[in-house]
Amino acid sequence: MPKRVLRGTVVSAKCDKTITVRVERRVKHPLYHKFITRSKKYAAHDEQNLFKAGDEVSIRECKPISKSKTWEVVVEGEH
Repeated sequence: MPKRVLRGTVVSAKCDKTITVRVERRVKHPLYHKFITRSKKYAAHDEQNLFKAGDEVSIRECKPISKSKTWEVVVEGEH
């Protein structure tokens, strides 16, 4: 089964080897039929501490690294 890949913005890079990524998605309101933005934050593993707040990154599912980290950053030349 393929691993999910999400794209988002780094909102925090204060921890060692961990970044927090906010992923936004647009959904249609069931009653008013307007598009609204929903967001969720994920803790992702950043082995070399390459990314800082404001960067656009892709993250993919991986095996659990810690209690809250089950995502890792996809480095662009890694595929």
